Amino acid sequence: MTTTKRCEPADYFDAKETRAPHGREAALRRALPRVIAAALDAPGWRSHLGDIDPVAIRDRSALAKLPVLRKSELPGLQKAAPPFGGFAVGGPASHARLFTSPGPIFEAQAAGSDPWRCARALHAAGFRAGDIVLNTFSYHLTPGGFILDSGARALGCAVIPAGPGNSEGQLELIGAYQPNCYTGTPDFLKILLDAAIKANVDASSIKKAVLSGAAFPPALQAEIGERGIDAFQAYASADLGVIAYETSARDGMVVNEDVLLEVVRPGTGTPVPEGEVGEVVVTVLDTRHPLIRLALGDLTAILPGPSACGRTHTRIKGWMGRADQAVKVKGMFVRPEQIAEIHRRIPAVGRLRLVVTRGDDQDAMTLFAEASSIHDLLVGEALSEALIGVTRLKGQVRLVTVGSLPNDGKVISDERAQ
Repeated sequence: MTTTKRCEPADYFDAKETRAPHGREAALRRALPRVIAAALDAPGWRSHLGDIDPVAIRDRSALAKLPVLRKSELPGLQKAAPPFGGFAVGGPASHARLFTSPGPIFEAQAAGSDPWRCARALHAAGFRAGDIVLNTFSYHLTPGGFILDSGARALGCAVIPAGPGNSEGQLELIGAYQPNCYTGTPDFLKILLDAAIKANVDASSIKKAVLSGAAFPPALQAEIGERGIDAFQAYASADLGVIAYETSARDGMVVNEDVLLEVVRPGTGTPVPEGEVGEVVVTVLDTRHPLIRLALGDLTAILPGPSACGRTHTRIKGWMGRADQAVKVKGMFVRPEQIAEIHRRIPAVGRLRLVVTRGDDQDAMTLFAEASSIHDLLVGEALSEALIGVTRLKGQVRLVTVGSLPNDGKVISDERAQ
């Protein structure tokens, strides 16, 4: 079973993990202008960020004023200016490896032994020099396999570059090499363990795992734990590398060092209060491969205080769904950005949620709005006008009490029968 404990000093990857908050913010103030300046060397970033002075971007509040770059926009931008849309420093030949991910989105590997900052997450999961890692993430065209591979080798682990699938061949590797660590998706780990039992292969050498790329529900967590494997989750993306990772405290995920994570209201670049669910926006403090306010379309919430394990960086709840909630109503798209514009026009209300239903063979919209008085006719009328003005569609407005709408990051809920 998994355990919860505070780390000993030797369990930390380096001193960065336990810095006092003021020390981390001081480092951020030094790093941000350099990273912004490096990004402006790339034509895509210059066009996107506009005429800004890097020296003026020294803290989180200044950063929050810069526009977000949505990952969903990258395929179109890259198609217009191949291969990277102008968002990479240097041409393709200046990078170590070149990849493509579904979209398609073209990505480059920066130089260095651990360019995706993965070693820290593996170290938190107990991976150490001398371990043997069965890496089942794909090495074909996408960076997934290389992200985990580079992190493990940076720690001094030996890596079996197994890739996904072919469970029979994987069992031969397990029997021959007796790996004590696994990296891959949770479901493939279960497939391997079940196949090992069926084939009478001893897979008990695997004691530690770092899992990513798929949901890891509580029932599967319990099953993996009962099989003697201490499994940890990592939140990563192909372009950013490891964003956050689970620790022995099991109290959410700790944001990786040299990563600045914001949670913003879906459809905007505006940070939400701590604890409120919103969209993940990430800035990477790496001058070789700068990424500035990349909006991933994932939902999460920032947790209060540091982790019980002693690491002091921001904690998040982990992946909580998707923020890209655009729906088509009566043949027209309604997007989270439009709900954000309604909120901008009527700032007196709290959370908004547009619910789309269908009755009598017609689409219908109802905008729910948290208000201090649910009988405020003027607010209701203003919201109705704003709804029509922004979406060009008519809909009902319902005022509800403050705090009654779910804190789940949803601003559009499509409740039409599928």
